[in-house]
Amino acid sequence: MLAVVAAGFALYAGSPPRELWWLAPIAFAVFAAVLRGRKARAGFGYGLLFGFAFLLPLLGWLQDFLGADFGPWPWLGVAAVQALFVALGGAGMARVSRLPGAPVWMAAVFVAAEALRSAVPFGGFPWGRLAFTQDTGLFLPLAALGGTAVVSFAVAVVGGGLAELARRARTPRRWAAPLAAVLVPVVGGLAMLPFIGTDPNAGTARVAIVQGNAPNLGLGLLYEDGVLHANHIAAAQQLAADQAKGPLDFVVLPEQVGSWGPSQTDPDLSGVAAQLGVPLVVGGLGKDPDGSLRNQIVRWDPATGAGDRYVKQHLVPFAETIPMRPVARLVSPFVDRFRSDMVPDDKPGVLDVGGVRLGVGICYDVAYDDVFTGATQEGATLLAVPTNNAWYGHSEMSYQQLAMSRLRAVEHGRAVLVAATSGVSAVVQPDGTVTQQTELFTAQNLIAEVPLRSTQTLATRLGSAPMWTLVVLGVGAVALSWWRPRRTADA
Repeated sequence: MLAVVAAGFALYAGSPPRELWWLAPIAFAVFAAVLRGRKARAGFGYGLLFGFAFLLPLLGWLQDFLGADFGPWPWLGVAAVQALFVALGGAGMARVSRLPGAPVWMAAVFVAAEALRSAVPFGGFPWGRLAFTQDTGLFLPLAALGGTAVVSFAVAVVGGGLAELARRARTPRRWAAPLAAVLVPVVGGLAMLPFIGTDPNAGTARVAIVQGNAPNLGLGLLYEDGVLHANHIAAAQQLAADQAKGPLDFVVLPEQVGSWGPSQTDPDLSGVAAQLGVPLVVGGLGKDPDGSLRNQIVRWDPATGAGDRYVKQHLVPFAETIPMRPVARLVSPFVDRFRSDMVPDDKPGVLDVGGVRLGVGICYDVAYDDVFTGATQEGATLLAVPTNNAWYGHSEMSYQQLAMSRLRAVEHGRAVLVAATSGVSAVVQPDGTVTQQTELFTAQNLIAEVPLRSTQTLATRLGSAPMWTLVVLGVGAVALSWWRPRRTADA
């Protein structure tokens, strides 16, 4: 029990903003070693401890956000529910640990558990996947092969292989299979490095990111839409005053800068766009003619105002969409802020702006695989993540989200523009490196010339196929373990 708790905390310690990516396979090795040869019931218990020890500190930003008004219960509740999925994975891993090639099957089962918790309940919660600990390091290039599923699988396979090597330390002749489990993903990551393209094969764009800042009020920001709007208009005006630094192709502003009715008018935004002389990409809450609420990103033209939009695909449960409203009122302030749920869309976010095909995902969207896969498949040559992280104070949340953007950059071979209300805003290159980054709770504009790329990575072309392949392998291995004769089987 102490070992799996320590391993779970070590996995958190290796997560962003710390660049200790190598801790993840070591932590998983300890977890796999404890599960080796156990019954499913024991695997469930150890998995629950491992998941809770990892996710509780990882999701500490929920306590920063809601703790003062609602106590620790939202934080503890979300961590506990998500730990249950890790527990299910632990039960399955214990079952398949008796099969030949156990590290492979255990890794596939864990990926299947990640896929499940990324889908249910209420649309899932992908935060804390193994892949998101790998925004730097040897396994990051594997994202271009098969996205987050392959990166998570690589970390888990290496961890499982290390556990088997430790178990077989006194029998060197049986090292071949676990040694292969360790070396193949490492060599694969190294081999992929030369193929991570960063060249501007579709040209370049000179862009600006506006971070207007927000007061660090936590829940006090809930009804301060006007402050966010005013701060970002002022920051954009400052950008216009600095036009001597050179012309721009377009400007990206964060999520939740505006609030628009069906007519979609905003004289301040139109005035800033006219001053800059280039289109804006700006986020806000919109109300459709039928009364539907939408979290959206709008292209704002200097001459014609609001144009094409992207509507957020994955809404945050208990915030943007609120199940069980009478119960949710006990843990969420958004029940009273939004009397009706926002409405998502399922269309990829690709906006033609300033001569660029810009793929867009809003805040929470970046944790999901389908958003930028769909946008890149639809021809996006550059990606953007407008977000509002001002709720979460000086917590690690913004850095965890930035890590996801870095992985998406490599996954699709695209530069990514992160535009946050209060930080962290950043310019991410197609190889995942961050070339510009703001501090938290500062007003700062970033200007960068970024590469545009049209070539598609294998991960983009395959879409969800690698994830489903690993899910089938994991579920199949568990099914095989039920009818296979109960005996210890080594690779």
